[in-house]
Amino acid sequence: MGINPNMAEIAALLGETSRATILASMMDGRFHTASELAYMAAIKPQTASFHLAKLVEGKLIKVEKQGRHRYFQLASDDIAQFLEAFLAISPPPEVRSLKQSSQIKLLQAARTCYDHLAGKLGVQLTESLVAAGYIKLEEKQFILTNEGTLFFTSFGIDIAALKRQRRSFCHTCLDWSERRYHLAGALGSELLNRLLELDWLTRVPSIRAIKVTEKGKVGFKEIFHLDC
Repeated sequence: MGINPNMAEIAALLGETSRATILASMMDGRFHTASELAYMAAIKPQTASFHLAKLVEGKLIKVEKQGRHRYFQLASDDIAQFLEAFLAISPPPEVRSLKQSSQIKLLQAARTCYDHLAGKLGVQLTESLVAAGYIKLEEKQFILTNEGTLFFTSFGIDIAALKRQRRSFCHTCLDWSERRYHLAGALGSELLNRLLELDWLTRVPSIRAIKVTEKGKVGFKEIFHLDC
């Protein structure tokens, strides 16, 4: 009998197309109903319920009950990071329609990875923070500098409160489309929240893509020296 963790069980969960699609749909970090996930995966609600039960059993997703309704979400940021890395080594999808091509371009430009910003914009923003000396990369981990603490505080982010959270504070996440790191953890999550709050970014309905607003184009240029 093997003494190592049973990777085959996780591989089996990911090896079914509908389950893989459901997990990818949850990369927006939000709670979803079984009906919503069935629609995203183009399967029947009963089939979605079967797959969701398997994913809950495998501890890849969690479920919360509100009255008669049940809502599903990825189990943790660690699961999202694992899925993002898995996507990075997966072959690109076959493009079969103009709509699919447009959606892929939107996702590659900017998207959510669980609760933080990913895609080309996420990577560019992260590299801008590194270039400015606000964070630095050490052995595949981001470290917040003193200058970074001052910057993020002035940007409206409570660093002390974030450090009290029971989760990773500031780590790397390999971006599947850019093949480079973007900022994840509590700091990455709060930075995305702040950008949405400032109306620099807006969510694209139905998919986990993010768009830069006109206000955001000005802000990213002024603060981060990015042309969006």
